[in-house]
Amino acid sequence: MGTLGGFEGTFVGHATNTEAQTGCTVILCPHGVVAGVDVRGAAPASRELDLLRPGNLVERVHAVLLTGGSAFGLAAADGVMRWLHERQFGFPTGVVSVPIVPAAALFDLAVGAALWPTAALGYQACAAAMHEDVRWGRVGAGAGATVGKILGQNRASAGGIGIAALALPDGIVVTAVVAVNALGHIVDPATQKILAGPRLPDGTFADSVAVLLQQAPGAPSAPRAGENTTLGCILTTAALDKAACSRVAAMAHDGLARTIRPVHTQYDGDTLFVLSTATSAVPLADTTVIGVAAAEVVAQAVINTVTVGG
Repeated sequence: MGTLGGFEGTFVGHATNTEAQTGCTVILCPHGVVAGVDVRGAAPASRELDLLRPGNLVERVHAVLLTGGSAFGLAAADGVMRWLHERQFGFPTGVVSVPIVPAAALFDLAVGAALWPTAALGYQACAAAMHEDVRWGRVGAGAGATVGKILGQNRASAGGIGIAALALPDGIVVTAVVAVNALGHIVDPATQKILAGPRLPDGTFADSVAVLLQQAPGAPSAPRAGENTTLGCILTTAALDKAACSRVAAMAHDGLARTIRPVHTQYDGDTLFVLSTATSAVPLADTTVIGVAAAEVVAQAVINTVTVGG
């Protein structure tokens, strides 16, 4: 289990459909936080990402949703909005406060029953959100996640949700929550050991990159577009504006590149969000330092997903 130490007023909740092996994970920040996003995969399924562009009107979001179920699962964001609306959280319009809930989905429909997270499941994730003892593993958006699918789904290894945190010398905290559902295999960058990936008949792991490079030109490949995707949300107590949040999100993708091979493919929709929970009274932080820290915690969260029980 993990904790959101330093992030007062921010919570993480999972809701899981065990039968279908799918679910969703909400990072709940009801009072609003500054946010940014960076999408690197070529097969994304997402909602409300345009508003995170610098220069657009809305500055703060009230939750981020990571969900299974491919594009179908984006409907779970409706339940998150309803939970927030019932408690009168949202962007004030003069008529009604509108909760801002960016969302991204991964593809897990080939695992378990062909069902996906609904609005009811999104609402349930909010009701279950916690500050302490946040679970990880095969729960929420990671319930049906798998990795190393280059030899087909039946040869893949289990993925899931991972969490990692880093405290900097000045007291700033950077934490990552990552749902790992990649086409590629997972490696420990310190040793280059494959930790999870496509399984060979003898039980060892194949190298996904080697498999791809050894294919004959023009030969059909095992994966199909959209059936993967790693999603993550990085939280930091550092003060960042929207542009800086998006820059940190871009740098955080380095953590995926260190641990997932290959990554950002035509068959992944890899998307990372960044949330700054600092108050407006705090001076803006050094984006480079926070970006480097974000890459570190993303890499560790990926490793934790396949090596540490939640």
